[in-house]
Amino acid sequence: MATSLDAAISLEAHLTMPGSDDTLLLRHWPGAGDPVLYVHGATFPLALSVGYRFGRRSWADDLNAAGFDVWGFDFIGFGGSSRSRQMSMPASGVLPLGRAPEAANQVGAVVDHIRKVRAGAPVHIVAHSWGTMAAGRFAADRPDAVGRLVLFAPIVRRELEGLPRPESIGAWREVSIADQLKRFVEDVPPSHPPVLIEPDLAEWGPAYLASDAGATGRNPPAVRIPNGPQADIIAAMSGQLPYDPRRVQAPTLIVRGEWDNLCQDADAAWLTHALGASQKADVVVPSATHLMHLEHGREGLFAATTAWLARSAS
Repeated sequence: MATSLDAAISLEAHLTMPGSDDTLLLRHWPGAGDPVLYVHGATFPLALSVGYRFGRRSWADDLNAAGFDVWGFDFIGFGGSSRSRQMSMPASGVLPLGRAPEAANQVGAVVDHIRKVRAGAPVHIVAHSWGTMAAGRFAADRPDAVGRLVLFAPIVRRELEGLPRPESIGAWREVSIADQLKRFVEDVPPSHPPVLIEPDLAEWGPAYLASDAGATGRNPPAVRIPNGPQADIIAAMSGQLPYDPRRVQAPTLIVRGEWDNLCQDADAAWLTHALGASQKADVVVPSATHLMHLEHGREGLFAATTAWLARSAS
């Protein structure tokens, strides 16, 4: 019987990172069209994002139905990928795990794997939130390997003062269902009805806890995740983006929610101007936030993404 985490005809495999024992969980929704790789964000893995089904349909299913050869993976420390030994040790006094340069290497390993399977074809990349920094760094370093790029709710550079030093926040942190729900709804105007498809995360929440074998043994139950993404976000908000957008040459779509406080009009305008790509666009989805792939606004996200990627075939 299919569950919310099971997309039709998806396949799973593990990819060993070159030069280490670390393994990445890969999921593949085979299709005859261009390969598309989804890169997840800072706090939950691919099964809770591109692979999560509402009404028997996920974003991966939608892309697959449009003809794309869809791939996704979990960064090290998330979901079905391996966890470093530091994840089971005290977090304090240890540098944040899994920062953007390391994450970009993981993106690269997956892209290289896909290109071997697909006879060297360039890979389109769809990345969310913090994942856009890893994807942007990879796209800047390997322009030959990337087809088209979709930056969904990207984190960009700001010049805020008074934030903690990125290196000081510890190796990892724990995130509960309540923590996620608070973050998911904080940008919705108080007078507006809920925009989450599951307003209380009734099924998504338990599935999130199930992504970490140790989650239910904690008080409260919580998923332990690497702190590198949070450190990268702090650094970006302090003026230090971990990649140079001027070096990104792939045709790039920015797609964001109307109420996304992490990617506002000024942020998107800055990134659009900074990108080195000759083809670029900025699409705003109404009544949606930073997490619109879990919201009713996901239909606008899906349509904008598919239309942008389909332009490669025109």
